[in-house]
Amino acid sequence: MIKCIAVDDEPLALEIMEDYIRKVPFLTLAGKFENAATALRFIQDEPVDLVFLDIKMPDITGIQFLKSLKYPPMVVFTTAYGEYALDGFNLDVVDYLLKPVPFERFLKAAAKASETWSVSQQKNVSAIGNTVPMEAAWVNDYIFIKTEYKIIKINLEDILFIEALKDYTKIYTHNLPVLTLRSLKSFETRLPADKFIRVHRSYLVSLNKINCVEKNTVMIANQSIPISDGYRDRFYDVINRNS
Repeated sequence: MIKCIAVDDEPLALEIMEDYIRKVPFLTLAGKFENAATALRFIQDEPVDLVFLDIKMPDITGIQFLKSLKYPPMVVFTTAYGEYALDGFNLDVVDYLLKPVPFERFLKAAAKASETWSVSQQKNVSAIGNTVPMEAAWVNDYIFIKTEYKIIKINLEDILFIEALKDYTKIYTHNLPVLTLRSLKSFETRLPADKFIRVHRSYLVSLNKINCVEKNTVMIANQSIPISDGYRDRFYDVINRNS
């Protein structure tokens, strides 16, 4: 999980940021603050990974706040003023969001922060072993997935299906889903073709986990997954060969 805080002198803007953060599975909100001074005291005692930071605030601006940090975390600027974009670039922030911020745009910024965090953890990841790539290692009947700053092991037998989202891919298992920046195409080309099949541009399913097929839909664990025209013929060829 990426530990983050939100700093904004507008209570409504803070509420929106809090709601957005809670909707993203790999973000966890450690606190929200209406002024930079309070936020500064907080992170001095409790370091965080990411700050969603308003720029134009009384007393201490977001830019002053960021410049005051000796070891700054990742920062995503949030502001209603587009003229500060150059400052954000010069300060090497992860992203720059203009208010009002649509959730889709917020999610893109969160994904960029996740990718930046992953890159910063390369040295820690390499300590696990040179045979484990940054995003995934595909070994026998299990895979290692790089998700945020952790590498987790997933048994192929536990995978129900995999869904492509806008900025990341979600692996559904018997336990909690796992998010990764690896593309769905990479899973399709590297997972065993006799165990997994693409049924839609957004879905790759485990053949062993299919409960039933009805019309243009696959049912897996009470989840209805569409079969699109481009994948229908190949899917039914595989089904018929095993019937």
